[in-house]
Amino acid sequence: MPRVLLIEDDQAVRDGLRLALTYQGHTVEAVETGEEGLARLAGDPADVVVLDLMLPGMDGFEVCRRIRASGDLPIIMLTARNDDIDVVAGLEAGADDYVVKPAQARVLEARIRAVLRRTGGEPRGQGPKPGPERHGDLTIDREGLVVSKHGTVIGLAPTELRLLLELSASPGRVLSRQQLLESVWDQGYLGDSRLVDACVQRLRSKIEDDAAKPVYVQTLRGFGYRFGPL
Repeated sequence: MPRVLLIEDDQAVRDGLRLALTYQGHTVEAVETGEEGLARLAGDPADVVVLDLMLPGMDGFEVCRRIRASGDLPIIMLTARNDDIDVVAGLEAGADDYVVKPAQARVLEARIRAVLRRTGGEPRGQGPKPGPERHGDLTIDREGLVVSKHGTVIGLAPTELRLLLELSASPGRVLSRQQLLESVWDQGYLGDSRLVDACVQRLRSKIEDDAAKPVYVQTLRGFGYRFGPL
């Protein structure tokens, strides 16, 4: 049974989402501040965090950064409005997805299940390949889900790993943002391309020597992204 940590300061929203997610089969721990959420994670890890951005004290952006700095736990942020600045800042802080308030329980449930599907396994349509792959200085072990550079393991969040696996499965092939939304985020025409762009930025910061001059994840302006050629 998936364990959800809900960090939300509005009691009505917190209680409503806790009841709805519990009814849908999740074990839900609900707290009202970021500090409480981080303390809860330290003692009782969850499978996914649902995080309000506008929290008293430590805001959701800082909570997101701290969670992401310590591991690859999936994070879905709740934002009060579909504001470009808030959404992009949250994604750049390390969130995997977002839901705009008022959050409908069935939408949040779908996003939770989608992000949990992305925490492991192969991209759809890609079978496991024997042995680690070498791409320049980067080594990708698809079966072990381990990425390393110069022999040092790189810690990637689940969505970052899925994105890298999807792109590197066909080096040189250009994939549009829409294709990546469907294969990595399980989102069709309602998906938000900002999810892709923010995740690419985070991935580049971890695997590239110079994120401003990417070698592995390249942009083809007007078309999308490709892996290599190296």
